[in-house]
Amino acid sequence: MVNLKPFAMVKGSQFRPEPPISLDSKEWATDFNELKDYGGKTSTKRTAQQTEIARFWLMAGPPAYHPFVRQLVTAKQMSVGDSARLMALVAVGLNDALIAVFDAKYHYNFWRPITAIRNGDNDGNPATDREASWQPIDNTPMHPEYPCAHCILSGTISGVIKAALGTEDIPEIAITSATAPGVTHRWTNVTAFAEEVANSRIWAGFHYRFSTRVGTEMGLQIGEYVVNNVMQPVVTSSR
Repeated sequence: MVNLKPFAMVKGSQFRPEPPISLDSKEWATDFNELKDYGGKTSTKRTAQQTEIARFWLMAGPPAYHPFVRQLVTAKQMSVGDSARLMALVAVGLNDALIAVFDAKYHYNFWRPITAIRNGDNDGNPATDREASWQPIDNTPMHPEYPCAHCILSGTISGVIKAALGTEDIPEIAITSATAPGVTHRWTNVTAFAEEVANSRIWAGFHYRFSTRVGTEMGLQIGEYVVNNVMQPVVTSSR
């Protein structure tokens, strides 16, 4: 994935973020302890709603994002041409976002919470403590932590829609998830949508808050870049 040629970006590292925060920083301790408290499988601090959101966004791949855009073009009654362009922009954006996030993940190779929390006494920060048996809600994805991939994808959706439609407000979109049967989530704003996805990765025990912020911001930048640089509407003159 890292070596794939992007559709719109010049190269995979074009939006590579700054390095992860320092392990001896106050921010690391804050995000470490938030994740430890709220992302654990047996957390007593996470609410039932937060657990539902975490499980809802265990879904991944095309079912997680493309239905959102299909509903949007239908709800807005967009023309065939406008619908095709928006959905193509989203597809290009998501593809390039994946290339960008894996470029960053393997460049920085930052540890996942399940490793960090079980070794909290080895990070040089006196404000983090080890919990040897800590586990997240589900199996940790098998690639480096930083930055958050779900966050860059939802951020890209948000960035494309805001740049293409000129607003973050949308008709109500309702999505279901195979990983949270019987649950439907609804949004009328793409920023709220991206924020839910970001929070879900903290509450699932997969990502630190700083990583979700970086991932979402990368996605917003990539979404806007794609809209402004590929598949521009053709202006024709009538005779």
